[in-house]
Amino acid sequence: MKKISFLLLFLFFLNMNAQDLEKEKAKQTVLDFFEAFHAQDSIKMKGLVTLDVILQTIGKNREGKIRIKTENFKDLITSIISIPDSIPFKEKLLSFEIKIDGPMAHVWVPYEFWFQNKFHHCGVNSFQLYKEEEHWKINYLIDTRRIEGCKD
Repeated sequence: MKKISFLLLFLFFLNMNAQDLEKEKAKQTVLDFFEAFHAQDSIKMKGLVTLDVILQTIGKNREGKIRIKTENFKDLITSIISIPDSIPFKEKLLSFEIKIDGPMAHVWVPYEFWFQNKFHHCGVNSFQLYKEEEHWKINYLIDTRRIEGCKD
């Protein structure tokens, strides 16, 4: 009976380690995405997403109404690589909450966006990833953007 209990306990901890490893891999995919984002490396960014990645943003329009906007990934790439090197920008990632179910991961990442060394806005990035062979790929990214309710 002790052997069976030990074996079950061992398998439980082995499974927990595997789950933690997958969470770290999913997190690293998001970190690699932002590393490429800040380096304006379009090739690396494209390699971390699926071919049909979906990008959306939730925020207020000019009239102050909440809206959801779908963006084209190619437009994001064009926008990022067109920023001159002389203009600093940084998306500061504040924390990570990661949930995984087999080949699907959800990564919740509050952030602050800084442009020309000045606070611009804050929000949350919500990434949906799926495991393609041995690599996590970003399939869906939706974020919120706001100015109020942010901590400096």
